[in-house]
Amino acid sequence: MKSNKLSKEEIINRLKSVQDYICKALETLDGKAKFHEDLWEREEGGGGRTRILSDGAIIEKGGVNFSAVHGPVSEIMNKQLGLDGNEFLATGVSIVIHPKNPFHPIMHMNVRYFEMDTGEYWFGGGIDMTPHYIDFEMAQQFHQDLKQVCDQYNPEFYPRFKEWADEYFFIPHRNETRGVGGIFYDKITEKDGVSKAQLLDFAIDLGELFPKVYADQINKDRSPSFTQGNLDWRNLRRGRYVEFNLVHDRGTKFGLKTGGRIESILMSLPKDASWFYNFQPEVGSPEEATLKGLVKGIDYL
Repeated sequence: MKSNKLSKEEIINRLKSVQDYICKALETLDGKAKFHEDLWEREEGGGGRTRILSDGAIIEKGGVNFSAVHGPVSEIMNKQLGLDGNEFLATGVSIVIHPKNPFHPIMHMNVRYFEMDTGEYWFGGGIDMTPHYIDFEMAQQFHQDLKQVCDQYNPEFYPRFKEWADEYFFIPHRNETRGVGGIFYDKITEKDGVSKAQLLDFAIDLGELFPKVYADQINKDRSPSFTQGNLDWRNLRRGRYVEFNLVHDRGTKFGLKTGGRIESILMSLPKDASWFYNFQPEVGSPEEATLKGLVKGIDYL
């Protein structure tokens, strides 16, 4: 088992490199647009690099955010996290891609590291996919790739993290999952059978997997034809995505409550979304099939 001796600088620099790797790969995949970067600083300590790609050939809006913030633990943070200690470090990379084409999926990734001045630490993150139209074969390929990376570290990771994603990416007020799931994990340490150094490697591997699994989804058909009805459905599904992020996502709510940078927090939202009153899909339609597939516990393997 690898040593647990990791400096804060090493963790931060490796996560920065992941952001660079992903942005370069996504620009290549899109083939048209480039990322615009905003550098920002946090008054209490640290800062970040928010990168946004807009109006590309494939990607309508994509955000790849890196942050490394530190400072005193506020009363709100203490209440939210229930931690002992006075100073914290939080660093990570978060991504959301909203494509133009209704037959291309939304995809999200987050890898993060948290450390207290007491020495307590944990890793969290995951990748999940939200197709506007569920393609079971492509969902299966996505899950197989996630399992392959998980299995390199611990054979229990994929089933455990897959179930965690099913539970987390669920919209209770709609009684539907956000998409076809993926993996999600939080507050993982060496107590979970993997060293701290390996947990960092796992986070980096997931980061480098992201552009690969997204390219697989896109390159199956880079420009499928679609109708206005398909676009309306895309925007309705984007509306569900907005509902989850603003109402249920813990990271979004934590950022808003603790005074995080608002533009970086809300980069996950799409350019356009819609809400249709009491929408009912046609019987036997692809839209109805997708709704029926938005349930917990589907075995894609």
